[in-house]
Amino acid sequence: MEVIIKQDAAAVAQVAADIFADYIKQENVVLGLATGSTPLAMYQELIRRHKEEGLSFAHARAFLLDEYIGLPRDHEQSYYRTIRNEFTDHIDIDDSVVLSPDGLAENPTEAGKAYDKAIAEAGGVDIQLLGIGTDGHIGFNEPGSSLVSRTRMKTLHPQTIKDNARFFPSAADVPIHVLTQGLGTITEARHLLLLATGEGKAEAIAATVEGPVAAFCPASVLQLHPHATVLIDEAAASKLQFAEYYHYAYDHKPTWQRP
Repeated sequence: MEVIIKQDAAAVAQVAADIFADYIKQENVVLGLATGSTPLAMYQELIRRHKEEGLSFAHARAFLLDEYIGLPRDHEQSYYRTIRNEFTDHIDIDDSVVLSPDGLAENPTEAGKAYDKAIAEAGGVDIQLLGIGTDGHIGFNEPGSSLVSRTRMKTLHPQTIKDNARFFPSAADVPIHVLTQGLGTITEARHLLLLATGEGKAEAIAATVEGPVAAFCPASVLQLHPHATVLIDEAAASKLQFAEYYHYAYDHKPTWQRP
């Protein structure tokens, strides 16, 4: 696992966009996209590079991490709609290849299996963007999730519902069930890029990077991945014991290995 600590959220977004852009320039790239507040600045920078610098997504396809169960696709808080509003409607990717779990499926178990099959048939995800919850969840794999789980239905933790209530009229309006890629599905991506900013994520980041690999902190599964990058700001890094070393290691990384 590589830990990159930047000064602030704006710097995190720039480095994240650099990393993503390197993949986007490849032929037939498969992107793993995430929703939430943290990726927004990176998406805005990629949109700018598309419009001003000619960065093209025309040869890419994309898979989302998760979807609320029961929300129609045209609901403003469905992740199907959110990723389009915030990102893919503003670039030149074909809308038909921006795929997400089917939150309206009659049989979520079969829908999960179908989604994993679609990812495999696409050749797997080249780079998977991840955020992290305050309880250490990635995707919607809440604490206690199997480290080898597949795409399936999950019940949201009350803390996650509370965190997401800001996007809804009230916490009572947040769906409590989701269809999410499992930790086993996520870690099949060739490169995992986890973004976190702000002091509110500091404990989760410390558990992810320096704690034990355990279902208690689902994101700790990144420690087992051969190519995982944790890109955070100083505030999110504030509880890391070895932050000084992570700075040193990045500062002395060969320039050809840097994004």
